[in-house]
Amino acid sequence: MDGVICGLDIGTTKVCALVGEVKDGQLRIIGLGNVVSTGLNKGMIVDVGEAAVAVAKAVEQAEQTSGYRLARAYISMAGAHIDSQNSLGSIGVHKKGGGVAPEDIERALATAQTLVSLQQDQEIVHLVPRNYRIDDTVVVSPIGMVGNRLEVDAHIVTGGKMALRNLGKCVDTVGIEVEEFVLNSLASGEAVLDPNERQMDVMVADIGGGTTDLALYTQGSIYHTKVLPIGGYHVTNDIAIGLRVPFDMAERVKLEYGDCRPGEIDAASEFRVKPFGGETIRVGRQDLAAVIEARIEEIFHFILEEIRESGYAGLLPAGIVLTGGGSLLRGVTTVAERVLGVPARVATPRNLVGLVDTLRSPSYATSVGLLRWATSDNILYRPQVAQNRWGRRFGNFFRAFLPG
Repeated sequence: MDGVICGLDIGTTKVCALVGEVKDGQLRIIGLGNVVSTGLNKGMIVDVGEAAVAVAKAVEQAEQTSGYRLARAYISMAGAHIDSQNSLGSIGVHKKGGGVAPEDIERALATAQTLVSLQQDQEIVHLVPRNYRIDDTVVVSPIGMVGNRLEVDAHIVTGGKMALRNLGKCVDTVGIEVEEFVLNSLASGEAVLDPNERQMDVMVADIGGGTTDLALYTQGSIYHTKVLPIGGYHVTNDIAIGLRVPFDMAERVKLEYGDCRPGEIDAASEFRVKPFGGETIRVGRQDLAAVIEARIEEIFHFILEEIRESGYAGLLPAGIVLTGGGSLLRGVTTVAERVLGVPARVATPRNLVGLVDTLRSPSYATSVGLLRWATSDNILYRPQVAQNRWGRRFGNFFRAFLPG
C-alpha cells in the first residue's frame, strides 16, 4: 500500500494529527499537528463543537507541515462504550479450485460475526482473525490450503453507535472523512510491540489521560481488549485535591516531582506550592509519591482483575508493555511488576522515519500506531455492516470561521 495516509488520535488530553507517506512499504512521517484537547472526557466526546475546534487546529498544522490537503483519516477510539469478545466462524470449503481463497476467509468471518450477540446501541468496529484451522489443524495462513472445513477464531470489538457517531460528526465538521475507527490499544500495539513479544504472551497497557487501554496478545494474535475509565487525569486530580491547587498546577507538580516509589525518596526532599487562597507551603516529595503510588496501584489492580476475567490462564512471559503519557511517571514499572508479578517495560514507538523527534515518546504510541495499522493486514477484513461515513459537506465552511 503506497500513498499518503493520515491518523487522528483524538484523546482526553491532546489531539495529534499525523501524516505518513508510504513508499515501497516504508512509512515516513511527513506531517504533524499537536494541540491540547478540548470537549472530551474519559476518551469520549462531550462537546462536539469544542472537540472539532481542537481537531481542526491539529489538522491545519499537519497539512502545513506535510504540504497535503487531508480528506480521510484513521481515527482513534476509546471510552467505556467499547467492548470485545471472541467468536468462532466455521464454513465448508468448496471442493473445486486451488484450496482456500480470501473469499472463504471472509465467509468464515461473516459467520463468526453473526454469532455475536449485540446490544441495540452497539455496532461491530473490528473483526480481527486470531487463528485458523483446516480440518482441526491449526495453520498460520489458510490461503491455498486444501481441506473440507475452515474455522476462523476472530476477536470482535464493538462500540456504542452514538459515541461513534459523535466522534464521526466531530471530524466531519472539519472536513475529514472517517477511513476507519481504530481502538487505541490495537493502534499502540502496532507501534510499540516487538514481533517476538507478540509470539510470547504479552499485554499492552496504554495509560492515557482519561482511560487505560488494554490489549492482550497470545501466540502472535490479539486475545482480549478492554478500556478502563481511569488514567493519568485521576492522578493529577488526586494531587489537585490533596494540595488544594488548580488542576494545571497539579499537572506541573506531577511531571516535575512525581514518583511512584515513596520508599526510595529522601524524607527531607521538599518542594513549594501555593494553594487556593493561601500562603506558599512546603510539601514533602515522599508524601506526594504516596498519593501517586496509591492511584497507580489501583490502575494495576484493575488491570490484574481484567486479565483474570478475560479467561486468560497463562503467565504473560513477555510481561506488560506500558505506553501512553501515564507511563512516563517515575517508578511506574516498579509498581506494575509488584502488583502483576510479571516483567514490565515502558515503550516508545519503534522504527520511526521522518519528522520523529517529538514522536519518540510513549505519549505518541497511538498516533504512530494509527499509521502502522493503516499499512498492516488488519484492514483486510471489515465487518459486513459498513460503518457510518461522513463526507466533507461542512468542512470548508467551518474552517473559514476558525480563529487563526
